[in-house]
Amino acid sequence: MSEQKNYVVKSIFKMVSKATDKAVIKLFKVSMLSILPVALCLITNTNGALAQPQTSPTPVPTPTLPPNPIPVTKVQGATAYGNQISLNGRVVSGIWFTRAASKSQFTTHIADGTLRTLIGLDLLDTNNPTKQPVGWFSSYAKPQVLNAKLIGNYRYLDVTRLAQTSGWQMTSQGNILTIITPNAKITDIRESELLLPKPPINPQTNSQPNNNSGKFITINLDRPTPWVVRQEPPAKRVVDPDAVNPQPTAPPGREWTIILDGIATSALVQRYTPVPAPVPVPVPNSPIQLLKQLQLPLPLPAPVPPTPQPAPEPTIKQVEVVNNQTLIRINVPFGFAPRIQPNAANSLTVEIRPDALVPRNITWAPSLVWRQRWVNLGQESFPIISLEINPRNAEIRPIVSNPNTVIGTAPLMQTAQSYLAVAGINGGYFNRNNRYPLGAIRDRGQWLSSPILNRGAIAWNNSGQFYVGRLTLQETLITSNNQRLPVLFLNSGYAQAGIARYTPAWGTTYTPITDNEIIIVVQKNQIANQYLAPKAGQTPVLIPSDGYLLTLRGNASSNLSFLPVGATLNISSETLPREFNRFPNIIGAGPLLVQNRQVVLDAKAEKFSDAFIAEKAVRSGICTTATGNVMITSTSNRAFGAGPTLAEHAQLMQLLGCVNALNLDGGSSTTIYLGGQIIDRAPNTAARVHNGIGIFIK
Repeated sequence: MSEQKNYVVKSIFKMVSKATDKAVIKLFKVSMLSILPVALCLITNTNGALAQPQTSPTPVPTPTLPPNPIPVTKVQGATAYGNQISLNGRVVSGIWFTRAASKSQFTTHIADGTLRTLIGLDLLDTNNPTKQPVGWFSSYAKPQVLNAKLIGNYRYLDVTRLAQTSGWQMTSQGNILTIITPNAKITDIRESELLLPKPPINPQTNSQPNNNSGKFITINLDRPTPWVVRQEPPAKRVVDPDAVNPQPTAPPGREWTIILDGIATSALVQRYTPVPAPVPVPVPNSPIQLLKQLQLPLPLPAPVPPTPQPAPEPTIKQVEVVNNQTLIRINVPFGFAPRIQPNAANSLTVEIRPDALVPRNITWAPSLVWRQRWVNLGQESFPIISLEINPRNAEIRPIVSNPNTVIGTAPLMQTAQSYLAVAGINGGYFNRNNRYPLGAIRDRGQWLSSPILNRGAIAWNNSGQFYVGRLTLQETLITSNNQRLPVLFLNSGYAQAGIARYTPAWGTTYTPITDNEIIIVVQKNQIANQYLAPKAGQTPVLIPSDGYLLTLRGNASSNLSFLPVGATLNISSETLPREFNRFPNIIGAGPLLVQNRQVVLDAKAEKFSDAFIAEKAVRSGICTTATGNVMITSTSNRAFGAGPTLAEHAQLMQLLGCVNALNLDGGSSTTIYLGGQIIDRAPNTAARVHNGIGIFIK
């Protein structure tokens, strides 16, 4: 039994022992013994939260509060505002405000990111940031146009008329806006084949994959209703080493769930309820079992015809009704994704295709344009989502997951919202295990973490000037007797033999990263103390607020004689190239992709591994354009395949018109945030990141 359990047990029976009535004591003990196992199970929940029992569907939804309401600033002139919305009984995070149109009438305004993720509202092309055409069970040829206004870090749409025509009931109390939509029914679900363009020829096999068939699903309703789509995490594949026909090594498909506020008919639920697979009955003393038990050689069996391939998984895996919502689970092959559109005929059309991204060009704010497009590179086609920002009308800053320390990770959405940023993208590399930074971060002139390995970085100021190149920071300790000692790293998780420095930007304390570190405490430029830290991960040392720590690793311990207690130290610091010295803000990642419109990719020179160089993955990037704008980009999986290699990423950035371009951390870290929403991927698939680049509209 753990110490925590022991403490609970002792505390309970200690209270019992103070009772005077024996009958009460007996009843209390019996009751506690019956509930104690449950209490202890709740204590051992690994997330530190009480486990919630599952509830069966109920005809009346019970409101539940979201775990972390997002921050929202006061809206001037609003009669009410808040950061939570109760939609048909479910309380979720959402940004809104109401305003008096007259003495008896009010207008309701909801952030466009909330509307996209809450009811499935589709934002259409616009070159006017104050007018937003939308698609929601209406004509895309003549869409409804909502008034839009950027207030603080959110862009609000006036949904008053949309709510009236859709029959919504809306009230507000405190910071919660309550929306009740009319009851809806799902009347039919139909599936058919979707003929697609032929996939490109594979240059390695000189053959064309035979998978140009997609799926078309139509979901009919009796009226418009809120809907959302969720991408599920990938299923873990288990390969049986004893299987005669091992499972293929091709990437598995992904499951997506379409969730509608409506009830599917019982016939639909029954039609798409999976039939349980029969449990195989083992044959006693079969050759395979004897082989496993006795480990004796057996004669080879006679050749048998090849086992027929199993039938492909059905596209619609299951339809179920839970808490007045219908969940439609669909199987999506690797390289494909669902393209979903609500139509005027009270239906949702779902196209499962390799080119699911819908091109868009939305002037989201006067100095910010959101684009979605396909870019062709040879025979391949890549979906790219980008934000182009005029830096003369915006402030750009490095953002970190924890403002009090450079240790930590968090979802980019959480970090961007905590900074009240309008937009942002993930930044440089970090160690996922200990959450330490692995690259340059400089915020308004202060180094939070130094560059490593002469890797690519981007620097900028608040005048709209940028510099992109490979960056090294040279710091030198100068002792009172003019001894000069190089400092290799500053506030970095990249631990190598040599001298490293840790300032209060690292946090209040420093815990040794490697064994046998010598830690020197410097206060007001004078050595105050020395420690030997024999074990990594033990014995945190306080970082003085008026100084820093030096750590001597490996053969750097030979410099200890130059650093006695009481000695005075000075530090000289400069960047290479020196152009970086002029810029207060820097984010490092790499490799460098484009410089002066030319591809300059040299990942080997920046010490990236061969596996990383050859990998095909989702990529993040940042670049400057010929107009002086800055563009942040997310490049996803190509049609019928995986994401770009680094070489392909460099060429794609060049095709986008980048003058100078840098590769940022990619893969599951790749995330673009805009006004309360993640626009380049399903939010639940985005990994926690250490740092990013925040956009603040002036």
